[in-house]
Amino acid sequence: MIYIVDKVSKEIRSYNMSRIRSKDTKPEILVRSYLFSKGLRFRKNDKRYLGSPDVVLPKYKTIVFVHGCFWHLHEGCKYAVMPKSNVEFWEKKLYGNRERDKRNQKELEELGWKVITVWECELKKDKVEQTLDDLYTQIISEQ
Repeated sequence: MIYIVDKVSKEIRSYNMSRIRSKDTKPEILVRSYLFSKGLRFRKNDKRYLGSPDVVLPKYKTIVFVHGCFWHLHEGCKYAVMPKSNVEFWEKKLYGNRERDKRNQKELEELGWKVITVWECELKKDKVEQTLDDLYTQIISEQ
């Protein structure tokens, strides 16, 4: 795990963190726009399902989560860094997020859903086209 030193004041960091959205993030909008352009129809942020999935495709019995690498501790990713200040809080928070995601995925799969996770780093300029094409293929293919 990589630790980073905070380069801004506590007040500025607090303000910045308060502006981070939990839904309708740029990566989510990118994924939804692509799927819609391919003719797929879906529900977004549906609270009826564990984890309020970003995209629910009932026709394909598929759920898509679009995860931020930092918030969900994408293993082996350079964007999944642990802050150096308030380490105890962040470790509990971020590792808790990861464990919750695993539980939710397992339960959804037990209910017969195909669960796909798209990571923020996979939507960077050099990888976005391939990632979205692979996602579409995964969705329309049989389980």
